[in-house]
Amino acid sequence: MCRLFGLHAGPRTVRATFWLLDAPDSLTEQSRREPDGAGIGTFDADGRARLSKRPLAAWEDHAFAREARELRSTTFLAHVRYASTGARTVANTHPFVQDGRLFAHNGAFTGLDRLDRHLARLGVADLVRGQTDSERLFALITAHARTSGGDIGQSILRAVEWISAELPVYSLNLILTTATDLWALRYPASHELYVLERNPAAEPAPAAPLDARSRRIHSRSTDLSVSPHVVLATEPMDHNPRWRAMGPGELLHVGPSLAVTSTFPLPVDPAHLLTLADLEPAAAASQKP
Repeated sequence: MCRLFGLHAGPRTVRATFWLLDAPDSLTEQSRREPDGAGIGTFDADGRARLSKRPLAAWEDHAFAREARELRSTTFLAHVRYASTGARTVANTHPFVQDGRLFAHNGAFTGLDRLDRHLARLGVADLVRGQTDSERLFALITAHARTSGGDIGQSILRAVEWISAELPVYSLNLILTTATDLWALRYPASHELYVLERNPAAEPAPAAPLDARSRRIHSRSTDLSVSPHVVLATEPMDHNPRWRAMGPGELLHVGPSLAVTSTFPLPVDPAHLLTLADLEPAAAASQKP
């Protein structure tokens, strides 16, 4: 299953170190299904999106994901890909960037030919450079953002409403970031997505740095030992009891001052809900925990 990680550090840039594969090289790990790509997106001092990503087609490529990356940004978006559609290529590796925004997705849906025709009618087919369902979902969000004055929350909702009504869906979990804001969606209940609102000032002194670690993504920031931040992840990444699972259908927004708002604007399930048994074998394998 793909791993999502989003971090909002508030109005000031912070330094964070990322490792996109945190598991050791061993026969035990090599016996498991290996990732198909990894990447991280940040924003520079002028608010421009920056990407560092690579398909992981061989063990020598995994050095890219295991190297420590020292990055500065206000928001961060990381993703480790297990392919449901599309080959191991840079074009198919998350995160994606469109109109200065960053996006990553964990899930699967079908009916891409129909979605391609819809994107062509909306005039955004040229945004799709690869083969993934994820990039197409992002293009649909971008199409609505271009006609809604940049209202990203509303654009996510309109895009997901269309897909959930018109196409067979297994999961549409996503994170979208700008230099100032972060949005996350868990939909439907197929995959979990967790959020942690952390305020080091409320912790016993001395507060610890951020040290969020899973088997696939590890992020550490000494800067965040003193300032509030919000973390989104596919799974809880430490023993902090304040991690909570987002509810199915929850659309979450983190604003520039770290104000968090949540809504539940979608039906309980898509009109054509898929199970693992409905997916092609490769896609089904990519969705298993």
